Amino acid sequence: MTDEVILLGFWPSMFGMRTMIALEEKGVKYEYREEDVINKKSPLLLEMNPIHKTIPVLIHNGKPILESLIQIQYIDEIWSDNNSFLPSDPYHRAQALFWADFIDKKEQLYVCGRKTWAMKGEELEAANKEFIEILKTLQCELGEKPYFSGDKFGLVDIVLIGFYSWFPAYQKFGNFSIEPECLKLIAWGKRCMQRECVAKALPDSEKVVGYVLQLKKLYGIE
Repeated sequence: MTDEVILLGFWPSMFGMRTMIALEEKGVKYEYREEDVINKKSPLLLEMNPIHKTIPVLIHNGKPILESLIQIQYIDEIWSDNNSFLPSDPYHRAQALFWADFIDKKEQLYVCGRKTWAMKGEELEAANKEFIEILKTLQCELGEKPYFSGDKFGLVDIVLIGFYSWFPAYQKFGNFSIEPECLKLIAWGKRCMQRECVAKALPDSEKVVGYVLQLKKLYGIE
């Protein structure tokens, strides 16, 4: 029996990018369906995710799997013949799960990123500073390694890399620069972009900038 795999996503979503990267990295054949999450969500999305009504939604043989971090782990377990996203060593596995959780904890990175284009004045300055501090913490964990788990592209890389496509938008509208304090993290992002699975999943950064301009207009943010 051939697996039927459908991914409901929205192209600017770094959370949807994660699931797409995981599927691509595993070589899973899937159907991608773009959702209009701003104007009209599809009946399928509302049926498959009635609680949160959000993307991404991974549908495997008619059954929904929700939340991107859970989806990545599910993909890793179901298509386990290929290289795992998590280290085999229990301690290193726990560390990878910790840092994936750190990135998503209270959606702190996402929320700080949003503030860089939605806030002004002191609130904006505070958001920019917090955003850089989070990235510096992640850069410290990365250290001199090519990827967060060492030589192998894995869970934490998949969880974080989607934000990389948003960096130019954050910098443009927040009027700050990431690279001076996060050189190693920027180099990591460029390294990840050389992978076919990442390059295919991440949108052009200028397109993201245009999308943020639309959001600012939609929400009346000058």
